Amino acid sequence: MQYWPDNVYLDDARNLAQHVEPDTVALSVWSPPYHVGKAYERDMSYFDWKNLLRRVIEAHVIVLKPGAFLAINIADILCFKDSNMPRIMADNVSRRKRNDITREKVLEAWTQYPHYNRGQIAALLGCSEQTVDRRMKGNNIRGGKYAAQTRVKLVGGLLEQYALDCGLFLYDRRLWVKDAAWENSRWHTMSYRSVDEFEYIYIFWKPGPTMINKSRLTRDEWTAWGSRAVWYIPSVRANDDHDAKFPLELPRRLIQLLTEPGDLVLDCFAGSGTSALAALHEKRRFIGIDRSPLSVDLAKKALRQALHEQRQQSLELFPSIPKVG
Repeated sequence: MQYWPDNVYLDDARNLAQHVEPDTVALSVWSPPYHVGKAYERDMSYFDWKNLLRRVIEAHVIVLKPGAFLAINIADILCFKDSNMPRIMADNVSRRKRNDITREKVLEAWTQYPHYNRGQIAALLGCSEQTVDRRMKGNNIRGGKYAAQTRVKLVGGLLEQYALDCGLFLYDRRLWVKDAAWENSRWHTMSYRSVDEFEYIYIFWKPGPTMINKSRLTRDEWTAWGSRAVWYIPSVRANDDHDAKFPLELPRRLIQLLTEPGDLVLDCFAGSGTSALAALHEKRRFIGIDRSPLSVDLAKKALRQALHEQRQQSLELFPSIPKVG
């Protein structure tokens, strides 16, 4: 079954080369699962997640036109539980309820009362037994004594390698500065780690003739973001209908920058249909793919609404176009 432009299809992104006509896509822009524990990715192992990225990138060698681009929006830091990682023992003095209870103070009390047990020492010092235990053993392990530690890994290298392996080359990257993601950075209060407040857009190129047409943007647009590596775009304010939405301005800029009107844009992780809406806004054709029936329904509903609004605007601009014949 061939996928025709201007529709969103229910399918797995790994199958896209079986349905999208070869050498037709001018730009593929998408944001895959980030493997950070969201509901829709909890059943996917780290190995499965890497295999998903690799196979989807490989499929683009077939569907991209020569000289076309693949743009992947992703958080560059991957976080996952790793049982092989050493235990992080962090004595977070700024969060202590009793900063006055030090290891030296506990040792001094036990030297004076060597026959006391931990509970008696705690009562003597006016603190909990857990405080005594932590001061003596340094076992303030992040995540708990028995939980696997969270490992941090950079993602960009994986994407670049998968692309190189199949003949796509890293062309550019942009930094999307968004709102601080406090909900996804709870650990920052227990360590020196920063709050997550940016993502990367990695742009890969399929060898072939590429047209550079700066007239796609105005001079002000080129100055503000076209030739700038850092893009300041506010996050989506409400993810009430889909929990992984990016702002329409993000794919819109990529579509405007890298394609011509009438070109075909692909999003194989269509979600709520944001990339398709951006393509429609910029007068490009689009194909959307998502394996979630709810997401496909959501995207189609958004596109129907956008098409209806475009027709209404056309009627308002040209209310009395004479009929021919």
